[in-house]
Amino acid sequence: MNQISRSILDLLRRLFVTLLALIVFWWGLLPEIALAQTQVAPPQETKTQTPPVQNSIQPYLDRVIKQLTEFRLDNGLKFLVLERHQAPVVSFLTYANVGGVDEPDGKTGVAHFLEHLAFKGTTRIGTQDYKAEKPLLERLQQLDTQIKAAKADGKKDEVAQLETEFKQVESQAGKLVKQNELGQIVEQAGGVGLNANTSTEATRYFYSFPANKLELWMSLESERFLDPVIRREFYKEKDVILEERRLRVENSPIGQMVEKFIDTAYKVHPYKRPVIGYDQDIRNLTPDDVQNFFDTHYVPSNLAIAIVGDVNPAEVKKLAQTYFGRYKAKTKAVEQIPVEPPQKQTQEVTLQLPSQPWYLEGYHRPAVTHPDNATYEIIGSLLSDGRTSRLYKSLVEKQRLALNAQGFSGFPGDKYPNLMLFYALTAPGHTVDELAVALRQEIDKLKTEPVAAIDLERVKTQARAGLLRTLDSNMGMAQQLLEYEVKTGSWRNLFKQLDDISAVTTADIQRVAKETFTPGNRTIGKLLSKEG
Repeated sequence: MNQISRSILDLLRRLFVTLLALIVFWWGLLPEIALAQTQVAPPQETKTQTPPVQNSIQPYLDRVIKQLTEFRLDNGLKFLVLERHQAPVVSFLTYANVGGVDEPDGKTGVAHFLEHLAFKGTTRIGTQDYKAEKPLLERLQQLDTQIKAAKADGKKDEVAQLETEFKQVESQAGKLVKQNELGQIVEQAGGVGLNANTSTEATRYFYSFPANKLELWMSLESERFLDPVIRREFYKEKDVILEERRLRVENSPIGQMVEKFIDTAYKVHPYKRPVIGYDQDIRNLTPDDVQNFFDTHYVPSNLAIAIVGDVNPAEVKKLAQTYFGRYKAKTKAVEQIPVEPPQKQTQEVTLQLPSQPWYLEGYHRPAVTHPDNATYEIIGSLLSDGRTSRLYKSLVEKQRLALNAQGFSGFPGDKYPNLMLFYALTAPGHTVDELAVALRQEIDKLKTEPVAAIDLERVKTQARAGLLRTLDSNMGMAQQLLEYEVKTGSWRNLFKQLDDISAVTTADIQRVAKETFTPGNRTIGKLLSKEG
C-alpha cells in the first residue's frame, strides 16, 4: 500500500471515529452531552502540576483533604469547596442527581428538555416585562391543548384557526423575551464556559468566573433554580430538540444503530431509553410535565455544588447560606428504578442502511461502586485504549480488518450495572462477521493468557495518569469530585479508585474476563451497508 493510500485510510479512520464519538457523546452514552444553546468560549484556566504517578496517591489526597471544605445547608444542599490559589479564577458546577433514567414512562426526554429551558431565565432575567409575558405564556399552553384536541377530533377548520392564534400569541410573547440575557450577564462579567449537559443519570450546569465574581455567581445560579420560567420559548425549544433528534437519529445510520442496540441489550432498566427521548414523547411533552419533573427532582437534597479555585471557604459558606438557603427543604423523590435481570443468552440486532458497516459488541458489567470496577477499567484500557491497545494493533494494524476498533466501560452510564462496549468500523473488502471473530479472539485471550507484567504496568500508568490529568483544571476537578460524591457516597473514592487501579492483578483480569465475556452475556449489533 503506497503512502497516499495509507494517508487516505488514516483520514477515513479519524473521520468515522469522530462521527461515532459525537453520536455516542450526544446520546449520553459516554457521559452523554446534550449541549445547551447558550454557550461562550471555554475557560482558560491555569493548570496545577499533575503529581507523578507513584505507589500511593496518599500524598496527593492529603493535600486535597487539607484544601477541601464540605458543608451541607439546612435544606439539604451539599457544597464541596476546593481552594486553588494559583490563579484568580473559580469554576462552578451544579450537579442535579437526575437524568434520563428518572423520567416517567411516556415522557422520555423531559430531563434534557428541562436542561435547555434552564437557560431561558427567570421572572427577572430574560424578560422585558414578566407581568405582560406571563398571561401570554399561559394562553400558549391553553391553545396547544386545544389544538391537540381539535386534531384528535378531526376538526381541520378549528385547528387552522387555533394555529393562527397560536402564532400570533407566540410572536407577542417573543417580543418580550431578552434573548440569552443570562449568557450576556455572565460574559460581560468575565465569565466563560457557560454550558450544561444531561446524561442518563445526572444533569450538570457549569461555568467559570474571575475570583471577584463569587457573589454574582451565587445570585445568578440560586435564582436560576429558585425562580425558573419553564414556559418561556417552550414550543420553540421543542422544535430545536426534535431537529436534534432528526439529525442524530432518524437521519444517522449509526444513531439508529445505537438506539436499537441499547433497546436490545436492556429489557427493563431505563438505560434502554435514549436521553434525547423518543420522537412522540418529545412532541407530547407540556410545560406542566417539565414543571412537575423540576418540582420533583430539583430539590435541595438532590443537588450538589462544587466550587474549585481562588476562593475563601468561609465566604463561600456565608454567601451560600444567604442565596441558596432560600430554597425550601423538600422530600427527595424515591428511586424506583427496575433491576435489569441477568442476561442468559446472546442478543443480536441487525440494521441495513446506507452506511459504512459497523460492528458493536457489548457485555453487561456491574456499577461503578462494585469492587471490580478498577479491573474493568484496566481491561478496557488493555483492549481498546489508543494505538497501543490490543484491538487496534490486531484488527487495524496487523490484520487490517478494521479502519478503527475501540471500546469503553460505562455504556450508557455507570451509576447502575452497565455495559462494556466494543465497536469497529470495517475496512474495505472485509465484513462485520470477520471483525466479530477477530475481536472475540482478543477478548478470549484475556481469559486464557495471563497479561504480561510490562503490559499491565503500562496500562495502569496510563489509567492513573489519565484520571489525574482530568484533575488538572478547576472544572475537571469539580466534575470528578461531584461524580464520586453523588454516585459512590464520598468524593474520597475518587482517590481510592487510583489506588484500586494500582492493586489490579493478572489474576483479577482473568477472573473478571471469565465471568463477563460469556456468550450468554453478549449483545451484538451489526450495521450493514445498503446500496441506494
